Amino acid sequence: MAAARIAWRNYIRDVLDFSQDEAQEIVIEQGGRKSLRVMKWMIDASFAVHPDFKSHTGGTLSFGGGAAQVMSKKQKLNSRSSTEAELIAVDDVVTMILWTKLFMEWQGYPIEKNILYQDNKSAILLEENFCKSAGKRSRAINIRCFFITDQVEKGNVKIEYCPTDDMIADFMTKPLQGEKFRKFSNLILGPQD
Repeated sequence: MAAARIAWRNYIRDVLDFSQDEAQEIVIEQGGRKSLRVMKWMIDASFAVHPDFKSHTGGTLSFGGGAAQVMSKKQKLNSRSSTEAELIAVDDVVTMILWTKLFMEWQGYPIEKNILYQDNKSAILLEENFCKSAGKRSRAINIRCFFITDQVEKGNVKIEYCPTDDMIADFMTKPLQGEKFRKFSNLILGPQD
C-alpha cells in the first residue's frame, strides 16, 4: 500500500511539473483552431468474435491528425448479423459522439461537421432512413436505430461511407498485421517527429 502511495505521489508530481513547464505543448491535431471544428469518428464492429459469439466495438475520434479519443469494448448483446453488430457499435458510441460535440462547443470550438464513418453500407442505410430500409431481420433493433436516425435528421451527426481498407477503427476490433497495422498505428498516434 505504501508503494502505491509513493507511486501515486510521483505521478502527481510529474503531471504538475509537466503542466507548469511552458515550453511543453500537447498537440492533438495539425491545422490550428480551424481543424477543431470538424470531428471525424470511425466506428467499426467485428461480428461474433468472442467465445460467447458477442461482437466487438471499436472507434476513434480525430480532429485531423492522430486520435484524440479511442475506444474498444465487447458488445453486451448478441447480434444476428454484421449489420446488426455495426448498429450496436454505433449505439454504443453515439452518446460519446454527442457529448464530445457539446463539450467542444462549450469550450468555444463550434463544430461545423460531426462525421461518423462506417464501412457497412447496409448499416448506413438503416441509420440514415430506418423506416424505408427496414426488413424482417432488422425489426428487433428498432429503438437503437431510431435514436441514431433521429440524430441524423436533427443534424447532430452525419454518416459517411469509409472503405474497409481505410477504416482506422479496425485497429480497435481486429488483430492486424504488417502494412495495415503500421498504417493504422501511425494514423492513430499522429505525426511523429
